[in-house]
Amino acid sequence: MTRHQRPAEVHTITSAQASQHDDMGLRMRKYLVSMSVRTVCFVLCVLFEGPLRWVFLAAAIVLPYVAVVMANAGPRRAPGHQVYTPEPDAVDDGRRGRLAP
Repeated sequence: MTRHQRPAEVHTITSAQASQHDDMGLRMRKYLVSMSVRTVCFVLCVLFEGPLRWVFLAAAIVLPYVAVVMANAGPRRAPGHQVYTPEPDAVDDGRRGRLAP
């Protein structure tokens, strides 16, 4: 029987951004969700009457702008993703213990 082990924690020592493929996938998912909500708003606009109809219509008109702004907001780091900073004592430049340069 095989045990499931937790993967080793990976420390990032660079401030490099995520790959373009990952970034585009995330942006496309955000845009797809926003446009799906817009489609639902159009359907609800047809089904409801009165002031609620106008609320759904306004949301359907404003959502494309919001979707584009959200999709183009730029890459963000994943939660818990931190840049590694070494401790001050971790780097020894060979001068430790010397009195003069």
